[in-house]
Formats: sequence, C-alpha cells, structure tokens
Amino acid sequence: MALLEQINNLLWGLPLILLLMGTHIYFTCKLRFPQRNLFRAIRLSLFPAEDTPNLSPFSALSTTLAATLGTGNIIGVSTAVALGGPGAIFWCWITGILGMATAYGECYLSVLHRQRNKDGLYVGGPMYVLKNGLHNKNLGSLYALCTLAAAFGVGCTTQANSVTRATSLSFGISPHPVGFALAVVTGAVIIGGIRSIGRLCERTVPAITFLYLFGCVLLLFLYRHQLVTAVVWILKDAFSFTSLAGGAAGAGLQHAMRYGIARGLFTNEAGIGTSAIAAAASHAEDPKVQAYVSMTAVFWDTVVMCLLTGLVVVCNMLYDPASTVGAAETDLTAAAFSHLPYVGDAFLTISLCAFAVTTLIGWSYFGEKAAEYLGGNRSVPLYKLFYIIMIYLGAIIPMRLVWECTDLINGVMALPNLLALWALRKEIKS
Repeated sequence: MALLEQINNLLWGLPLILLLMGTHIYFTCKLRFPQRNLFRAIRLSLFPAEDTPNLSPFSALSTTLAATLGTGNIIGVSTAVALGGPGAIFWCWITGILGMATAYGECYLSVLHRQRNKDGLYVGGPMYVLKNGLHNKNLGSLYALCTLAAAFGVGCTTQANSVTRATSLSFGISPHPVGFALAVVTGAVIIGGIRSIGRLCERTVPAITFLYLFGCVLLLFLYRHQLVTAVVWILKDAFSFTSLAGGAAGAGLQHAMRYGIARGLFTNEAGIGTSAIAAAASHAEDPKVQAYVSMTAVFWDTVVMCLLTGLVVVCNMLYDPASTVGAAETDLTAAAFSHLPYVGDAFLTISLCAFAVTTLIGWSYFGEKAAEYLGGNRSVPLYKLFYIIMIYLGAIIPMRLVWECTDLINGVMALPNLLALWALRKEIKS
C-alpha cells in the first residue's frame, strides 16, 4: 500500500497534471476553440437514431456519460473542496472547459482509425488508434490491458462497493443481497450487447442526471442568499496564495489547482481516452460529427454537474458551518444535501446508487472492447461472466487497495493515449 501510494503521488503529481492541462490548452488553440460550437454539438446529439446495428450519436454519448457520471461528480467534488479549498471548484470547471477540446481530438482519431469486427460492427478507441494510426500494436495492447484492469477496478468493484456502502449506511441493508441484485441487473443488460447497453443508457442517464440537477437547483434556491458570496469566495480562493478560510477549506493557489484539476480530470476522463471507445461505435461516418457530440459529455459531466455540486457544497459551508466542522473529506456533499426538504440524505443515496449502476453498465462496454482487442470475440463471454462475478465481490470486499490500483492504472492509460494525440495531431480537423 505504501509503495502504491508513493507511485500514485509521483504519477498524479505536477508533471502529469501539467501534461494534461498543456494538452487541453494546445488542442483548444489548435482547433480554434471548438467549444464555441457547443450548442450546435448538443443539437447534433439529438438527431434521431437510424436503423443500423451500430449506436446512434446520442446512444454513444449516453454510454460515455453512463461511465463518467458517477461518484466522481458527487464525492470527488467534496474531496476537492476539503483538500484544495473552495478555489478548487474554479480549477475543476476550467479543466472541463478546456478538456472538451482534448475529448474532441480523442474521439475524432477514434472514428478515423476504427475498424469493423467479425459481426460488422464498428470498434475503436485509443488501442486501435495506436495500432492503426501509429502502427504500434504493443502500445495498443498495453492500453487495452489497462482498460480491462480499470473496468474491473473503477468501473466495477469500486462502483458496487459505493452502492452497498451507501445503502448500508442509509437503510441498514446487508451488502450481500445488494451485491447479488447489482450483478443480476447489470448482467441482464450487458449480456444483450452494445445495442442493449445503448438503449438503456439513452433512457436512464438523462433522467437520473436531470433528477440530480433538479436537487442541486432546489438547494441553490434554499442557499440563494449565500450564492453570490460563495461565487466570490471561490474566485478569490482560486487565485489566493494564502488560505482564506483556514483549516481544510482553503489551501491557497497551489492546492486549489492541484485538487481542482486532478478531480476534474478524474471525473470527465478527457486525456485518458475511454470516451473514444464509445464514440467509435457510432454509425456517424464523419469524424467531426461524432467528435463534437462526444465533446458534450465533458460539458455535462464537469462544466455543469461538478460546478453545481461545488456551488451547493460551498454555499452550505456559509449557510450551516456547523454541519461541516469535523466532517470527513467525502461528507461535505452529504452535509449539503441533508438540508434538502423532506428527502434529505435519502435523495443523495439514491442518486449515488443510480449513477453507480449506470457506471457499471457503461464501463462494462469499455472493458468488453478491450477484451475483444486482446483475445477476439471468443474472449467476450468469459469477460462478461467475470465482470458480473466481480460486481458481487466488489460489493463485499475492502476497497482501499482497489482504489490505489485504479489510480495507478488510470495514470498509465493516459500516457499512450496522450502520445497518440500528440503524434497524430495533424490529422485532427475542426
């Protein structure tokens, strides 16, 4: 554990953060600020689906959001504020704004270098970009192996454990029946293949996202007298070299940037390349179309959801300071949502569970494509069986080791993906 923590502190330290932010800034400038076409990209995502075996652009977007929207948007923001101060919200938001350009580049290359499998379906992602674009099968295999490991980590065991922990604390339910139910429900969806996953995601992800955002808006209305003060506090703390609040809440410019950027990168995964796997499954023939649609996932994930969650947390620090005194890093969001009329803690628990379930389903597809890349179609049924078993095991085992391994895997995944982005940057058109 100590060795893993030291490696992760080094890997996720300043060099990788600067590399990721530098990539975001470069592609924002190179592509002449593709974020300016955000509203057109949202309209493109709403085009009706065609009758093809591949995903519609909206289904591909929903699958990406299913995997990225989750505990990072809720718990990760709480941790960022606790460790980096209110200013971390600003840097998390900036990461989302700039990260849209990197997500555009990843998805563009993925559609450009995808291929058809034996079933005639499109498959792609950074592993195919590395193989077909850079002509390096070894790096492609490394990325696929890391994706497979991450699917069992961040996409499977950690999400299942988050559900059982939340239901146990809120409702006193044993982890065993919850883990079994999660395995059955998720298994029923993923066995049906990508069309089954896409249909479920495009129906459920918008609904649960709207429900969570509605809860945030209600809380911001409750905190309306603290809202302006909270925004000013966030902006001041984002550029302050000294602590504004003392203690855990406000650690100056360095800590605000460190935790805000790191949490933003963790939740939207721009630079890690997983969203490109879903983008490649779209029936869109023009790489620009799917790249713009997939770019909006970062907008909804970080620019909207993380911002609203952060505002709720900081407003509550002003509205009810006593509720945050002595609170654990992950409990600031829970303290804020406890003021939601009538439903309180139950609303946050249900939201966490719903997002965790969709993440289980979305990440199952990412891992499936990695397994297919490494072992062909014959390896997919075995992967699905093992994934379903790991959901149950993840619900009942301690998770600290898994989280450390997952952080390590994510860091390793980013390196070959960023290499492909920079090496093939001239192929990306806006």
